[in-house]
Amino acid sequence: MSSYVVRSNCSNATAAKADVGVILDLDTALGKICRTCISMAIEDFYSNRDHTTMIVPHFRNSGTDAVGAASAGESHSHLYYSYFIACNIFTHYTFTAAIELLKNTQVMAILGPQRSVQADFVIDIGDKVRVPVMSPSMSPTLSSKELQYFIRSAWCSSSQAKAIAAVVKAFGWKEVTLVYEDSNYGSGLVPVLAEEMLNSNVLLSKLSAVTPSAKYHQLFQQLQQLKTLQTRVFVVVMLPNLASRFFQMAEEAGMMAEGYAWIITDVLTSLLDSVDSETIEAMQGVLGVRPYIPRSHELSRFTKRWRRRFHEENPEMDRTELNVFGLWAYDSTTALADSVERVGVASPRFKKPVQRWNLTDLEAMGTSNSDPSLVHLIRNYKAKGLSGDFSISNGQLQASAFEIVNVVGAGANRVGFWTERYGISQKLQVDDLKAVYSVKKADLGGVIWPGRGVIVPKGWEVSTNGNKLKVGVANRSGFPEFTRVERNSKTNALEATGFCVDVFKQVMESLPYDVPYEFFLNEYTDHQKGGDYSDISNINNHSDPSYEVNDCPIFVIVFLDFFSICNTNQCLKQTYDIVVGDFTITANRSELLDFTIPYTESGVAVIVPIKANDSKNAWIFMKPLTTGLWLTAGAFFFFTGFVVWALEHRVNEEFQGPPLHQVGTAFWFSFSTIVFAHRERLVSNLTRFVVIIWIFVMLVLNSSYTASLTSMLTVQQLQPTITDIQDLIKEGEYVGYQYGSFVTGLLRNMNFDTSKFRSYETLEEYDVALSKGSRNGGVAAVVDELPYIRMFLSKYCRKYTMIGPIYQTSGFGFAFPKGSPLVSDVSQAILRLKENDEMERISRKWFKEGGCRGSDGATSTVNTQSLSADSFKGLFLVAGLSSSLALAIFVSKFAYENRCILNSAASTKLKIHDLARAFYQKKDGISEESLEGRVSTPSPEPMTPIP
Repeated sequence: MSSYVVRSNCSNATAAKADVGVILDLDTALGKICRTCISMAIEDFYSNRDHTTMIVPHFRNSGTDAVGAASAGESHSHLYYSYFIACNIFTHYTFTAAIELLKNTQVMAILGPQRSVQADFVIDIGDKVRVPVMSPSMSPTLSSKELQYFIRSAWCSSSQAKAIAAVVKAFGWKEVTLVYEDSNYGSGLVPVLAEEMLNSNVLLSKLSAVTPSAKYHQLFQQLQQLKTLQTRVFVVVMLPNLASRFFQMAEEAGMMAEGYAWIITDVLTSLLDSVDSETIEAMQGVLGVRPYIPRSHELSRFTKRWRRRFHEENPEMDRTELNVFGLWAYDSTTALADSVERVGVASPRFKKPVQRWNLTDLEAMGTSNSDPSLVHLIRNYKAKGLSGDFSISNGQLQASAFEIVNVVGAGANRVGFWTERYGISQKLQVDDLKAVYSVKKADLGGVIWPGRGVIVPKGWEVSTNGNKLKVGVANRSGFPEFTRVERNSKTNALEATGFCVDVFKQVMESLPYDVPYEFFLNEYTDHQKGGDYSDISNINNHSDPSYEVNDCPIFVIVFLDFFSICNTNQCLKQTYDIVVGDFTITANRSELLDFTIPYTESGVAVIVPIKANDSKNAWIFMKPLTTGLWLTAGAFFFFTGFVVWALEHRVNEEFQGPPLHQVGTAFWFSFSTIVFAHRERLVSNLTRFVVIIWIFVMLVLNSSYTASLTSMLTVQQLQPTITDIQDLIKEGEYVGYQYGSFVTGLLRNMNFDTSKFRSYETLEEYDVALSKGSRNGGVAAVVDELPYIRMFLSKYCRKYTMIGPIYQTSGFGFAFPKGSPLVSDVSQAILRLKENDEMERISRKWFKEGGCRGSDGATSTVNTQSLSADSFKGLFLVAGLSSSLALAIFVSKFAYENRCILNSAASTKLKIHDLARAFYQKKDGISEESLEGRVSTPSPEPMTPIP
């Protein structure tokens, strides 16, 4: 047990002494760094002014001789290696030191210990005796919310998980391997990292635990196993001692070369200054994250003072630099001193129990008599410290910005920052309202990767174990144009052909690296027809452990990482890296598999026969317009006729005479505008305005009617028997589909009767079923995907046509197990294939037009539809407004001319009677010449009201 003296410049002898326990591993460089920082923090705090209190540190060594005992068998041990390593003898001694400080010294608070397993014991004791424990333990298993007397004086290690996941996402890596130290520190961080990787859509391909005491040959053997994986991105969660040996072994195993990417966590990154030069040389190109410490004049001056002080106290240690843990120790001590100054020192310090017999040492100590507000002040302390914004909230030191560094040369170069608000940035963002969260690679500086390369590793390589990629191909007897697998009788080798296979071969050849592969046949297709592709993504029924695989029926089950193929005779379990075939990308399948982008067109449509010509229908002249448009046009005919009569009958004798004559003339004029046969002369300018607009409407409507009727009488020779799929449901027709297709589920969702389904395998069976019809054992329509329909219509375009698409799909794609690194590169290769003529060449090779022209294989089928009122909304609106405006002007003028009637004292009934008579009578002043188009000057005198 060692004690250390703090050099104090404070001469205030009346200050109350506040004893504080400090438990550090003083046999390590980190413990010595923190000891010096704590001593200097006490001196600096009490050197400025007089204080009523003064904390007195009581240092205790948590390591003593146990360090040597634990590391005697290791020839490459380092003094700092024991940081956060759980050891029983360390824990026992720490427990004893804490009891001694509380029982004999009666400390008000405890700083430390450093290791989380030790802190767990001390924090438990602190809670019982109500003494605050400020520990730099970073383990996420210790919760400051649940432990009221625990104050975490360092950033929790879980806070870096999002930063590491952001780095992985920025470089586009989809899969990583997590290598962690099998200790309290390593295993505590694994679940948090795994969760953040999952949130970033990054797959953890493997979790590899490394024992802290692993020998060199054990490390080498484990690295060789990691080398056989396809993944080339490794996240390493280790403390410096184990990491030093691990990276030296990785270099010897050839895993620090080009193509590899390594990311280390904050503890190792922050302690790189303490790592030997051989390890630094082996770690060239490694990326790491660590807490960012902003530069300041205070920090610069303190660093110079600390360096002199540290070398005075530890002359045997040459290469030691101040790190973030020392700065946190300094700021923690300052926070404790400030809080004690506010609440004062209690006397007596501990409240002893009333019962003093048969008590343990812990029970005999009683509880601290300090002001309860002390722990509250420390747990919610905020100040500007040497480490930056030193903010403790609810007992947890809050993380701010992480620094992303690249190990190059003798140290680490900064390449960017990560913050919770702004994500990754090359420059630290501070309260920038315009900045948004980003995880882009372009926001990082230049990185030197292992092997001195500057090109970002793609994150994976083909496995180095010599195995070829297993490519599963379905044997499609009904549609051999897509996939077909045959066994060569001479060589006994599988030979795959078809459109899908040719696309796959061309894609693999265009990859920038060589990928050896081998085809495997889905044997179930040889025994049964087709194979139900809808089962390829259904694994729900086989999660029960009581399921017996030998009792399985005919189906295909897809697990997350392999396909299990079953048939009636046997159940063959085969692992595929890729599945090639006419597999449609659907949402359900995408939950279990990763698909490339589609390489075919998408959609589901309906094939129906072409019906006979119906141009001999006696009422076909009514079909160009819908019922709604006929009624709308008729209503406007009557309205326009009324408006013309209202405007003309007082000034135009052609619109005068007996009532029936006036009605006939008005509507004759309106309807005669259909063929522009109106002969009546118009006198009023308002009427001429209305008629001009109405004739234009008639011109457009007449032209549209003529064009539609002409189309129906001439082109409508090949009309589909069904124009809407809902008609199939209403009529109860039978519907055909391709055996094994997912469209059965689509039809069920559309409320089709499943008893009306009939499955077929070949194009010839489609033709026979459609020719028979629904009433003769066939079907009224066939529902299938567009690639199959295009191929069918290329052969039978003169008998059938397509309606739809009725449903959008994503087309065909190559299927991969979840997390396969090949998906991205293969998708890019498909895009390149689509941009040139290669995809078109493959399509022409397998899908010939067969003498039919047009995109759908039929040239004479036109889906003619009746014109609706919606197509003429604008015209009718203009016509209605113009007529209404003219009528409103006429009514206003008429009311003005007969204002004497309106202003008379007669009753309302009499006024209406007089106005009606005035409106019906011929207007005064109209001569016979006006009928010839010459209007004389009318008398402005109003008509005499009739009593």
